[in-house]
Amino acid sequence: MKYNTQGLEHIFHALADRSRLQMVERLSLGPASVKELAEPLTMALPSVLKHLKVLEDGGLVISEKTGRVRTYRLDPKQLTGIDSWIEERKTAWNRSFDRLGNFLIETSEENSDGA
Repeated sequence: MKYNTQGLEHIFHALADRSRLQMVERLSLGPASVKELAEPLTMALPSVLKHLKVLEDGGLVISEKTGRVRTYRLDPKQLTGIDSWIEERKTAWNRSFDRLGNFLIETSEENSDGA
């Protein structure tokens, strides 16, 4: 099974910053306003907004504006896509390790038979 990797680079870019990771962690608890997301961070509000834009461009968060309050929430479909991609990598690695293990067993048996 091949996962469609289109857009995956944007997701990983969005997650490649500690502040954005903190925001994703906070949003995993539920939706939050910009003010709530900015509180634990030591940066100006315009910087927080730039980080949120990167997360939104990466497809990880969705924003909604109600009155003067902008609220962000995670888009779980994107996280599922990352999980699928990682699982595919793990399966491929495990197959490689299995082949290496079989090769080492065969080589070991050939060496012990010939000794």
